[in-house]
Amino acid sequence: MNSSGVLKSSSSELDLDRPNIEDYLPSGAAIQQEPRGKLRLHDLLDISPTLSEAAGAIVDDSFTRCFKSNPPEPWNWNIYLFPLWCFGVFARYLIIFPTRVLVLTIGWIIFLSSFIPVHFLLKGHDKLRRSIERSLVEMICSFFVASWTGVVRYHGPRPSRRPKQVFVANHTSMIDFIVLEQMTAFAVIMQKHPGWVGLLQSTILESVGCIWFNRSEAKDREIVARKLREHVQGADNNPLLIFPEGTCVNNHYTVMFKKGAFELGCTVCPVAIKYNKIFVDAFWNSRKQSFTKHLLQLMTSWAVVCDVWYLEPQNLKPGETPIEFAERVRDIISTRAGLKMVPWDGYLKYSRPSPKHRERNIGS
Repeated sequence: MNSSGVLKSSSSELDLDRPNIEDYLPSGAAIQQEPRGKLRLHDLLDISPTLSEAAGAIVDDSFTRCFKSNPPEPWNWNIYLFPLWCFGVFARYLIIFPTRVLVLTIGWIIFLSSFIPVHFLLKGHDKLRRSIERSLVEMICSFFVASWTGVVRYHGPRPSRRPKQVFVANHTSMIDFIVLEQMTAFAVIMQKHPGWVGLLQSTILESVGCIWFNRSEAKDREIVARKLREHVQGADNNPLLIFPEGTCVNNHYTVMFKKGAFELGCTVCPVAIKYNKIFVDAFWNSRKQSFTKHLLQLMTSWAVVCDVWYLEPQNLKPGETPIEFAERVRDIISTRAGLKMVPWDGYLKYSRPSPKHRERNIGS
């Protein structure tokens, strides 16, 4: 009798530790008693929204971390380092920043005083005009890099103008284009921007054959696809540069590449870009920061340190689809730059519902 009592008490204690599925079901519902050990499909359907929300939270965390900037840990944590930090702030904002503004201003004066006459006076000599404008665009991009005290190391052969080739690179910020453009005048595929950036796009950058699109316009896809095919056929056109991720990623990950650049029937030249965050994070979150503020952040830092690798050209293999080709090139770029590949479409950054909207739907 004593042993059976002990067994019963221990059994009841074990039962207390077991999760009861009825605790997770909606209260107030008329639940029909079922034999012990049986789990109804209705029970699983009742808890499936909870499981879906949990899985969604995991996916959302994995996705959003690709577009989050990780701020550096503060190092001015004691009385010995704080004066040094104050001196650094004084030097960066009151000495280095004004000097960089002066350098960039001089660059713009030289550029505009040369570009405007060339653009309007040499209209009858297109080949010469394009050559001079190409050199001037490379020059102003060099002034931009100098205004950040950019330390850029290029690895591999310099790109050349050849027909039926396209360059693809991972995308961290709009400065990716500037870093690459100071070495070679690329014709880039880029989202149309408002403000002074849009003015530069529609005037100066048009001269190097850049192609613009509006992400919200579905008809722009067909127009851009046609322009891409026409551009890669021209031997005298500037090399075509595409950022196939379609959005800026924080230089820790690479999201899925769009297949458009890989179904043109031409050679794909991968370019890997890796920024060193020792002085500043070069990632541009366009949803939280304008490009002007982003430039100010770079110009008030100590330096922008970057490595660029021009990798071996790739061609579509027999039996390989454009999507598989895109993933193979993404793997090459990610391996070289030390980035982690994630299976997300970067356009979800613009189309997925906001957290407030999701919370409001859950609450209702």
